[in-house]
Amino acid sequence: SLASPPSSAGMGVSPSSLPGAQRCRGGSGELWSSAHHTGFPLNSSWCQSSILQGCFSGSTLGCEPEKCVGNDVVNDLWSLCRCCECLRCCGRREPRPRTVWLGHPEKRDQRYPRNVINNQKYNFFTFLPGVLFNQFKYFFNLYFLLLACSQFVVEMRLGALYTYWVPLGFVLAVTVIREAAEEIRCYMRDKEVNSQIYSKLTARGRLRGSGIQVPADMIFLRTSEKNGSCFLRTDQLDGETDWKLRLPVTCTQRLPTASDLLQIRSYVYAEEPNIDIHNFVGTFTREDSDPPVNESLSIENTLWASTVIASGKVESHGKLFLREYIGLFDLEVNCLTKILFGALVVVSLVMVALQHFAGRWYLQIIRFLLLFSNIIPISLRVNLDMGKIVYSWVIRVLGNGVVFPSMVLLFPGTLTQNEMVFKRLHLGTVAYGLDSMDEVQSHIFSIYTQVQFTPQEPPAVKGLSLATKVRRTMSSRVHEAVKAIALCHNVTPVYESNGVTDQAEAERHYEDSCRVYQASSPDEVALVQWTESVGLTLVGRDQSSVQLRSPGGHILNFTILQIFPFTYESKRMGIIVRDESTGEITFYMKGADVVMAGIVQYNDWLEEECGNMAREGLRVLVVAKKSLTEEQYQDFEARYVQAKLSVHDRSLKVATVIESLEMEMELLCLTGVEDQLQTDVRPTLETLRNAGIKTLWSAWHRPTGTERAHTLLNSTLPQVTNRGEAHLELNAFRRKHDCALVISGDSLEVCLKYYEYEFMELACQCPAVVCCRCAPTQKAQIVRLLQERTGKLTCAVGDGGNDVSMIQEADCGVGVEGKEGKQASLAADFSITQFKHLGRLLMVHGRNSYKRSAALSQFVIHRSLCISTMQAVFSSVFYFASVPLYQGFLIIGYSTIYTMFPVFSLVLDKDVKSEVAMLYPELYKDLLKGRPLSYKTFLIWVLISIYQGSIIMYGALLLFESEFVHIVAISFTSLILTELLMVALTIQTWHWLMIVAELLSLSCYIASLVFLHEFIDVYFIATLSFLWKVTVITLVSCLPLYVLKYLRRRFSPPSYSKLTS
Repeated sequence: SLASPPSSAGMGVSPSSLPGAQRCRGGSGELWSSAHHTGFPLNSSWCQSSILQGCFSGSTLGCEPEKCVGNDVVNDLWSLCRCCECLRCCGRREPRPRTVWLGHPEKRDQRYPRNVINNQKYNFFTFLPGVLFNQFKYFFNLYFLLLACSQFVVEMRLGALYTYWVPLGFVLAVTVIREAAEEIRCYMRDKEVNSQIYSKLTARGRLRGSGIQVPADMIFLRTSEKNGSCFLRTDQLDGETDWKLRLPVTCTQRLPTASDLLQIRSYVYAEEPNIDIHNFVGTFTREDSDPPVNESLSIENTLWASTVIASGKVESHGKLFLREYIGLFDLEVNCLTKILFGALVVVSLVMVALQHFAGRWYLQIIRFLLLFSNIIPISLRVNLDMGKIVYSWVIRVLGNGVVFPSMVLLFPGTLTQNEMVFKRLHLGTVAYGLDSMDEVQSHIFSIYTQVQFTPQEPPAVKGLSLATKVRRTMSSRVHEAVKAIALCHNVTPVYESNGVTDQAEAERHYEDSCRVYQASSPDEVALVQWTESVGLTLVGRDQSSVQLRSPGGHILNFTILQIFPFTYESKRMGIIVRDESTGEITFYMKGADVVMAGIVQYNDWLEEECGNMAREGLRVLVVAKKSLTEEQYQDFEARYVQAKLSVHDRSLKVATVIESLEMEMELLCLTGVEDQLQTDVRPTLETLRNAGIKTLWSAWHRPTGTERAHTLLNSTLPQVTNRGEAHLELNAFRRKHDCALVISGDSLEVCLKYYEYEFMELACQCPAVVCCRCAPTQKAQIVRLLQERTGKLTCAVGDGGNDVSMIQEADCGVGVEGKEGKQASLAADFSITQFKHLGRLLMVHGRNSYKRSAALSQFVIHRSLCISTMQAVFSSVFYFASVPLYQGFLIIGYSTIYTMFPVFSLVLDKDVKSEVAMLYPELYKDLLKGRPLSYKTFLIWVLISIYQGSIIMYGALLLFESEFVHIVAISFTSLILTELLMVALTIQTWHWLMIVAELLSLSCYIASLVFLHEFIDVYFIATLSFLWKVTVITLVSCLPLYVLKYLRRRFSPPSYSKLTS
């Protein structure tokens, strides 16, 4: 993700979007350009990992021209194609290496897809058929469609057509409107980003556009910045929020102007596409020079610009297919619906059997199926969906209100603040902490002041030469360590205008107030800032030199001969520099203790002190050095250049050459940097653990001191590279008990490749699993495997674009808005600002939403079963006739305006206060056991429905007078009052809206009696006889339930009742 430096005004692109209105064909060989940039679009970079957001605008990466770092920077870029094999237009063939010519589009060997994004599920023609198909492919909706269609057959018609089509139409209308709104939103967003226009450089000149965003990967060709480099951020690719140093191709950097790029004959050879985001192998060849120039290309020469890294299935137009989430609660409700359908069929068959299957009995079965269709409530799905909208509004998230009751597997991403503070310097015999840094400063000052010097001869030279003649003092040891830390890094100081001093003057005089540091890791910046605080300041750096400033203000110049950047495989970085004042060549290296222990000279304190510092939560680095003669370096350089030009096994050959230097290095010091945890991480994890979320999987993308502490206190799986090592280590780990597992991404890949079942079995038995340096695809794979192996619900928490694939794979995704952007939060079901809010999201909102949805669904089922029971009693009394008890508006009004508001008001109910739910996370365990919605509670509600329906119907039959219409009046009024009283019985904490809903529904029913003279005798309901009969029936149906509720709370109270009292 190309982005602006910290002080620049960056321009962003929405997640999962790819600009490219001026369509660029991948591999076209055309040069992309702007006023300050030139590039060469080859094709988009599609990989199955996470969504990558990028922008490239202004004088440097992602900023306005007047606000950039290094004014008038010209970055000439060559876009490089890395088309994924999953693109259908490219076929299912194996990915192959390719050669792309600079400025010669006619030499491309194949066509590539257009770089456009399309996140819509439907188009104009497929929208309505697609939405209807997705609705009716489920049995629940298909059943009601068949019922409604059956009313067109005269023999099956039971009443007016609108009694069946209006409810179904309402449900479909809500769904269509919701889908249409989502499609329009996606269309507008895609149209906006696809309309972005970029410029390109041609032989006739530069074509300007409104934007400068290229939908392709880039090879960095040229920059006018004098340090010959640029920076980019990859936070949406690998989670790192820090600046990465990128270097241009050497031979193109030497060209006088950008237009000269079109005059040379050159091409790039690129490796086949792959999902490794940390490595790239290629070569740049210029044919028109004598002799031809060959340069090796690595990840340092590449830039990502406006590139989409998509998770899921990718089509030729970048269409991302997101799976539809079906929660556990939805599955439970579907299961209950199937039971109700079975009951519907059984009741219908019993009714026909009691008629001894007389006459056209098969038609009677269908009529009874239609008559008792209320057993399956059509309004259930609408109520639950509307409830989720209410929950989402309450939580204030950008999600779909997914109800997640029983999370037992949690996948948090990085839990640190990503802010580094230097804490410890250890020299073996002495250690310096924050309270003793003044001693380090005094040692550095003494080295540069203990001998008189002239401006032509820097003081450090005499100081060091003196130290070599006598026994090394503590000051010289501290100086060597600090100088190594100040030189061995990839940090670049950048000078900016501060309103008083302009940029050029600040850079010329190394103004401290105008200097900011850019680096690929916050650790690096923290180390360089610490060396500045103790007196040795990094004031300048370019591609070939480094300048340090001593406490006395003198500039120390060093020439960079070679840089070996940090990689996850090597776990170390090195640099070879030449001191311009003495000509001495020194190889500095720093890295993790596990690899540096075999590189440095023998000592008896390294392992112990690394363990001590790691237990304090510090990120430990080992710093070492080695002096080289001129002959040794020349021999090394020849072998190193030859290895870098190799196309096959380049990494292995380069590593072999570098390892020839990494022997018997002098151990200088250990550094300890602290990356503090986010606020209240430990209490939040303890809360989740107490709530029954038992297995904690942490998939982090980089090693930290916390992980190192896990390694020491529990158990780590050593690095494994083949099947044999994996077999031995897994067997060794099997013999350990009750210990956490710490494993790296490389080892995880080997274990899952050969021993997937065995590894997952062992991992599931561990109380916690920490996965270090995981790729985005690995995070999603872990979540998917845990779902398959355990059958449990998973919750993934992430804060960066590299967590998107994991979030979308989990049953519930939670995105944390932080320094790494909003891509994770936009892709998730729920969005929070800090990790600590996850506790409240689960313990309060998650618990309340599940219990409310459980109560709502069971009450909707009770409402339908009650009227169905009355219909069954009515039919059995009248010789099993398939005649409806209520017709027309009565049957529609019963489930809508008469009872809808009170029933739906259950979404506002709660059993305990939010503070109590947070204080006692054990309350969440009831949800893990499924107590709010289980077969037991379902059976209780079924019995209540049968009891109340029978009492109301038999009471109306016993108390009615001569007119049948009196039965309808008495029974229907008693039914409405019973439902309102049952809502009151179910509510545990009253809300003022609940009272309003009850009174509103009762008022609507009383007011509508004037218009229901077709079904109800208006004069009869005004008599005293009607009133006492309805009162008696309602009391008999409800009063016993109130008594039972009181007795239950008195002798068997629920767990939360003790807390509320």
